[in-house]
Amino acid sequence: MMGFDWFLSGSVEKQLEKSYKPAERQEPAAVDPANNGQNNTAANKPFSVLLFGVDARGAERGRTDMIMYTVVRPKDGDMLMISIPRDAYVELVGRDTYDKINHAYAFGGAGMAMDTVEKLLDAPIMHYAAINFEGFISVVDELGGIALPITKDIVNKDPNHEHFVIKGGQSSYNGQDALNYMRYREDAGGDVSRTGRHQQFINALINKATGMKQWSKIPDLLGIMGDNFSTDLRPNEIIELSKSMLQAKTRSTYTYSLTGEGRRLKEGGPWYYFIKEEDLEAARAMIASWLDESKSENELILPENYTALE
Repeated sequence: MMGFDWFLSGSVEKQLEKSYKPAERQEPAAVDPANNGQNNTAANKPFSVLLFGVDARGAERGRTDMIMYTVVRPKDGDMLMISIPRDAYVELVGRDTYDKINHAYAFGGAGMAMDTVEKLLDAPIMHYAAINFEGFISVVDELGGIALPITKDIVNKDPNHEHFVIKGGQSSYNGQDALNYMRYREDAGGDVSRTGRHQQFINALINKATGMKQWSKIPDLLGIMGDNFSTDLRPNEIIELSKSMLQAKTRSTYTYSLTGEGRRLKEGGPWYYFIKEEDLEAARAMIASWLDESKSENELILPENYTALE
């Protein structure tokens, strides 16, 4: 860590400057007056960030193929990640209409997507971070691939879908395979299975990145991401947050997927996913708990498949 501060911190902060892109929102996120008007990250307080995986190439805006509402607790090293199905039928804030949630980013960028998710979950969103697929592939490859729980071949063969095959049983998967794993959509579980794979990928990526112990790779990774990555976190905030998370005694990620049912509103119309109200209420309660700085780890509300913080 000392070596990073001495030799790399300055160059990393400079490279991150091109990724800093504030979002245009109807109601900007609240800041902490006691923290010089900054957000909570600099003070190591719990904060929320909306993560996007964007289906876009080059300069196009694209749609969000992955949406995760995340609460980060830097002091504890804990993260709560709530996956939102891309076809969820919601009100698009700023357009006065209902549509698929992944259209919000296409219509109004990160700002409209943040406003829309904030209304859906009735929870504050302080920041966002988005990466498109070109950067996604390159980063995984630069890390030397990642481990994924693929035991048998995955085949995407529907005439209306992109065709690909991912061979099962490999110890490591490259960026293209990892992207295909995230985008696979022909299993019986539909959107629920898809969001589960998103969560598995994020965990695998975090494990690989934190297990490398090669700080010298950080500038190369940031160079690869370049225009493929955008966030409204300032460069110094990202650096301090990363150091805080890496220095935590433990790093635990807890995941939750909003579930529901898919159907068409009319025959021949678009396919939508309708989230269960009880799932939304459970997510809202968890978020409120995790954003409460006064709560200890043992007091946090966890997804039902977890019984205690590990």
